[in-house]
Amino acid sequence: MSTSAHPPCRGHLFHRTAMLVGKPAMDRLAAAKVAVFGVGGVGSWAAEALVRSGIEQLTLVDSDVVCSTNVNRQLQATALNIGKSKVEELKKRLMEINPGARIEARHIAYTARTCDQFDMTSFDYVLDAIDSLQNKVLLIERCLDAGVMIYSCMGAGAKLDPTQVKAGPLSRTRMCPLAKMVRKRLGKKCVSKEFLCVYSEEPPRDPELETFCGTGKCACSHPPSLPDDDQPDWCARKTRVNGAVVHVTAVFGFTLAGLVIQDLTRPIPRSPDPATPQRP
Repeated sequence: MSTSAHPPCRGHLFHRTAMLVGKPAMDRLAAAKVAVFGVGGVGSWAAEALVRSGIEQLTLVDSDVVCSTNVNRQLQATALNIGKSKVEELKKRLMEINPGARIEARHIAYTARTCDQFDMTSFDYVLDAIDSLQNKVLLIERCLDAGVMIYSCMGAGAKLDPTQVKAGPLSRTRMCPLAKMVRKRLGKKCVSKEFLCVYSEEPPRDPELETFCGTGKCACSHPPSLPDDDQPDWCARKTRVNGAVVHVTAVFGFTLAGLVIQDLTRPIPRSPDPATPQRP
């Protein structure tokens, strides 16, 4: 006789986290609305860390499909789902972790043409794991203008040492060419607001092999019926394709998620009781 499993109790799913941070913090995690832009080698791990930590309202944004070259580092990529939407495949996995979560998968690129389709003020936190420099800067600018908390990922490729991954203000980053370019672009736009980013102080490594990514030999394929701006071939647009490994990209993603989790679980100072005399 077969028996069906009982639906999981929400309290049991996150019991070990609740032991560490307490119920009020868990309630804040469940109520927070978070968006992850880019669900590749960094964003996919950030999204999973958020859901496993109790985030229940999550929006995933990415226009790409799973490529065989993604399998070495992207959470949702396997040899069996090549060609499928990254956001949809990731959503399936995250819903298996917490069936009660409300996860929206948006299979679209964040660009100057599509950015008005996103109301940044509807999110409490935005995680930027976009590869495209132009679109990354656009997302950062829009979030800062809207007063939305954004944590941005700098260059995770061409690195091998996860112990050199750090979090800090963009102005203090070093040894990261992408961070330098982001600072330059924002400076030209007169954007001076500071924000936290995740970066590595490890000097980038040059590729040991030439890549077929972005060439006719590439395994990536995109349905020709979709407009180029809706599902661009990112590899073909890159001036350089770097190697990347999961033990670095995942640390970037976990660190991004950790910034959200630490902010939401930080103890809230109690308001002083007016009837209690205060020390001078």
